[in-house]
Amino acid sequence: MRTDPEGHGPVRFGPAVPDDGLPVLPELAGVLAAAASRPAAEPVGGGPALLEAARGYWERRGLPDGTDRIAVAPGAPALLVALTAAIGGDVLVPRPCPAWWAPYARLLGRPAFHVPTSAGSGGVPDPYALLETVRRVRAEGGDPRLLVLSVADDPTATVTAPELLHETLEAAVGEGLHPVSDETWRDTVHAPHDTVLLSPAEMLPGQVTVVTDLSGALLPPGWPAAIARFPAGEEAAALHARVLDALTALDARVAAPVTAAAGYALTEPEPVARRVADSVRLHALVARAAHDVIAATGALVQPPQCGRHLYVDLTPLAPALTARGIGDAQELEDFLTVRLGMPAPGGHRFGDDLEAPRVRLGTAPLLGDTAELRAESLGAPALLELPHVQRALKRVQSVFDELRDDAQRWEPPR
Repeated sequence: MRTDPEGHGPVRFGPAVPDDGLPVLPELAGVLAAAASRPAAEPVGGGPALLEAARGYWERRGLPDGTDRIAVAPGAPALLVALTAAIGGDVLVPRPCPAWWAPYARLLGRPAFHVPTSAGSGGVPDPYALLETVRRVRAEGGDPRLLVLSVADDPTATVTAPELLHETLEAAVGEGLHPVSDETWRDTVHAPHDTVLLSPAEMLPGQVTVVTDLSGALLPPGWPAAIARFPAGEEAAALHARVLDALTALDARVAAPVTAAAGYALTEPEPVARRVADSVRLHALVARAAHDVIAATGALVQPPQCGRHLYVDLTPLAPALTARGIGDAQELEDFLTVRLGMPAPGGHRFGDDLEAPRVRLGTAPLLGDTAELRAESLGAPALLELPHVQRALKRVQSVFDELRDDAQRWEPPR
């Protein structure tokens, strides 16, 4: 019997976004500290300096804009709440998807319908499943209007192929849906020269809104700031205005010191660019090492392409789980969190079936369990040779090896 019911709630005790676990960049901390004495509040939607910094950020990624098509808020959830309120109707999201995507829709009294994805396709629904879901929702009296997706994905750590993305976008727009692309993880692609990542806004520049939470690559998670880029045209301009109205009603302002830090980070000066590159390199190394250890036991895990996490399916190890009385993703979460000594949120947190034995594993805990060890990881020329990293990977290997051995022991004879 569970004695700790807390920690199992869908919202308050849901999993945190995977952080990088690294010390705050000194130059970034200096900018924030220098702005700490500012008494004035930042305008809702962002002041001129921050909007200009956001414009430059997107222009360098092939998405030129005017600042009149950008909005800023204290985190991506505030932007998605405002977008959902402004667009109206029901929301479609991929399965699985970030743990916070469905709750914000329910907060507004809107259903969030999960659409299946294909293996390795990131957070982009299968186009045929999308069409079928839209048909079914409308047949049941629903009003689907908004599709939220991500080409660089939490929780699966995969990047969507451009061909599939194009098919899904064509299906969505053909059904009158407004696509919102969450690009929080686009700057964490592990092998950018070998991975083709296209923003949906590059494919359909006049029809897609882009949202990026700066905690993905540029800011610590405790400094909330996110930016939204709206398409051109009168209809999008009206949507932008309605979003600003919603943000005003929420008084969703970015704190002045965080605004200064965000503006500095968005210009991507050399210290910031170097830290982003170092962080991506570290997490790519430990993610690949953890992937290889886990895959060797027979568990299913896609090779990580982005982010600071892995998504693991333990279905092939089901006999070992059954022998331990683990019958669903919540029980698997409880078991692995204790055995691994790190958070292992179950797939049900991300919209997957409760019965499916899936978990998301973050890579930050593998870099050390103290600030000193993680700082050592940051500066290490041979990360995987550090004793504390080797111990962490060995712990993962030991837990999954034990499950593999037990699965083979309990597997029925053929």
